[in-house]
Amino acid sequence: MTKVKKEKAIKEDAGSTETGVTEKSYLELIANINPIANPLATKKLSKKLYKCVKKASKLKQIRRGVKEVQKFINKGETGIVVLAGDTLPIDVYCHLPVMCEDRSLPYAYIPSKVDLGSSAGSKRPTCVIMIKSHEDYKEAYDECFDEVSALPKPL
Repeated sequence: MTKVKKEKAIKEDAGSTETGVTEKSYLELIANINPIANPLATKKLSKKLYKCVKKASKLKQIRRGVKEVQKFINKGETGIVVLAGDTLPIDVYCHLPVMCEDRSLPYAYIPSKVDLGSSAGSKRPTCVIMIKSHEDYKEAYDECFDEVSALPKPL
């Protein structure tokens, strides 16, 4: 690269950080959630769940998407089910909380499907993920499992 091209590239990089899209805050994300998104994870629990999803995805211990999660819930697989609260239409995944309650699986809603997909290592938004237990991230999984189980269930 010549000196002129390097300077131009540096200027473009500096300009993109100034005009770049900023992350939405937790309160802005909560404004867009569905009416069925209950129990909703707190900001702190959401971060823990994102970290747990990230660790699980590195070890291929997640199930991603409505079809795959539904299939493995029916087969009897256990784990934490994380649902995105901003998925539309609601009919796509409204049956999953009932399935989780029938099989006594803990589940929680988080505000953003984009953040859920990116924490799983994907560029695509994801509306449902099941985190399976593994020895490498057992502490984080158990902590999330306890907190999600303690959330109040809807009536």
